[in-house]
Amino acid sequence: MTEHPHGAPPEPGSQWYDGEAGPLVRPYALTGGRTQPGPSGVRFDLIALVTLDPGAPRLDDTALGPEHRALVDLCRPETQSVAELAAGTDLPVGVIRVLLGDLLELGCVTVSRPVPPAQLPDERILREVIEGLRAL
Repeated sequence: MTEHPHGAPPEPGSQWYDGEAGPLVRPYALTGGRTQPGPSGVRFDLIALVTLDPGAPRLDDTALGPEHRALVDLCRPETQSVAELAAGTDLPVGVIRVLLGDLLELGCVTVSRPVPPAQLPDERILREVIEGLRAL
């Protein structure tokens, strides 16, 4: 077998492979060239929590790509943040957002956005509650 010009030979049965750069699949290929999640234009924060929807319709494996299935598998045992999903799949966050948009539209996942700091109770109020509970 001839040596690959960049070092390691391609792995059998794999996609194009470069020994130094790794798999040569561009992010836009994973999303079909899309950069925004779905027609609804949903924006996923890095700390948005993604949960597998227990009432999700059963989809056959042909309805989802391998990257979609990887996201579903990561969400199956527990809720994951968008950042955790990006790290777990080793994909760019932009790609994860587009793929999550697909899963959201298919009804496979639900997304919870974190509570903005302005809506959290004031620290002074929490201290007064603690003091009141200690007084009991």
